[in-house]
Amino acid sequence: MSIDALRDLIPAYAKDLSLNLSSLASETVLTDQQKWGTFVATAYAVGVPEVVQNLEAAASASLTPEALNAAKAAAAIMGMNNVYYRALHLMHNQEYATLPAKLRMNILANPGAPKVDFELWSLAVSAVNGCGLCLDSHEKVLRAHDVTNVQVQAALRIAATVNAISAVIRGEKAAGA
Repeated sequence: MSIDALRDLIPAYAKDLSLNLSSLASETVLTDQQKWGTFVATAYAVGVPEVVQNLEAAASASLTPEALNAAKAAAAIMGMNNVYYRALHLMHNQEYATLPAKLRMNILANPGAPKVDFELWSLAVSAVNGCGLCLDSHEKVLRAHDVTNVQVQAALRIAATVNAISAVIRGEKAAGA
């Protein structure tokens, strides 16, 4: 399983996604760990088995077991946080935003990868999950760590492409293809 195997699953009508996947896999604006962690975190956030399996296999040469676990942890914790904080952001009653979340987030203190990488993965997952509040929060931390707008954009491009490929593969399965 690999990028090529994943590209083989993408139908001809979605050729642009296949081309984007190839170019993003060759992206050099992020470190290999940042890039492949973003692929893995967003794949886990969407949860399409073929996408998760192929991207995790492609990432295996670039991620330590600890970094792989941290990328998965970013998908897990943001899966919870994105729902909670997006809801607070969307609700008109601001009283809820003044209450403590009372949700365990211990992984944030020691994610098993450099803080900047974990923040980048969390930002990408937040894009997939559509939480503007979390996007702003993680982008602010990244910029404070001298991550450039081009690097943030690269993570967002990976998130968008992984999400779209996952949707196409899910749709094809639903259609019985």
